[in-house]
Amino acid sequence: MKQGDLVVRKSYGGDVIFKIQDFSYQTALLRGVDVRLLADASIADLKPAPETRIARHEEDMQQRCTEMRSVMTKSLPQPAKQAGSSARGGRQASGYFEVPGKVLHLDGDPNYLRKSMGLYGDLRVPAEGIYVPEQNMAEALTRLLPQVHPDIVVITGHDGILKEFKDGDAQSLTSYKNSQNFVNAVRTARKFERNRDALVIIAGACQSHFEALLQAGANYASSPGRVLIHALDPLYIAAKVAFTPIKDTVQMADILQHTMSGLEGLGGIDTRGSYRLGIPGFKTY
Repeated sequence: MKQGDLVVRKSYGGDVIFKIQDFSYQTALLRGVDVRLLADASIADLKPAPETRIARHEEDMQQRCTEMRSVMTKSLPQPAKQAGSSARGGRQASGYFEVPGKVLHLDGDPNYLRKSMGLYGDLRVPAEGIYVPEQNMAEALTRLLPQVHPDIVVITGHDGILKEFKDGDAQSLTSYKNSQNFVNAVRTARKFERNRDALVIIAGACQSHFEALLQAGANYASSPGRVLIHALDPLYIAAKVAFTPIKDTVQMADILQHTMSGLEGLGGIDTRGSYRLGIPGFKTY
């Protein structure tokens, strides 16, 4: 076996497809392919992922992308109707322009980042995506936030509960592989902008320390039930915020209905949308 190989763990019944990121002695560091889980396993516990499973994963990911496009397209605001209101002097506005919320997406996985950026483009969400290892995200945000000035920040990658985890350690950040790194990044972003409606923060990955992320300043976080979350769930929340009008609150029921992991995987607080409508319309070049 080598770096980049797709494998499953025999001891877990091959429940998750992983990519081998690195080796340490007789242990392999693994990153989930369709979930944002970071794990390690002995090399002896690994076997190549079946070709049928790999093909099914690609089909499932494509189907999820298609579903998200459909859901988001149906839920997008209808600015043409809003733009029909009277302008100065009682004349109808001749046109409008849209200003969705701008996303800065930091991802610890370059493959997920590529998929996410393609989907942002399909959904017309203005987004800038940067691959950053989880341990470097706080430092990267110090530099990026003043440059990009986003409305929404996504801080995600891979996480997981350490094998040594005991039930009483659920509230300790040392029980998690990357939750401390995500918390540090959220704190950095919140120092840059304290208002949770001016800068919406979406943070976490599989099994992340939900409470610590919210307390650090995130609007939305994973994972209340310490469960696995789908790779694209953070993106769905970002797109929903980007296209919810600023006068409205993002509906948590909407988010939970359309994310793969539901209430066990994602939660958050009341947050206003970032979408604005302007008149008169103008051409962009």
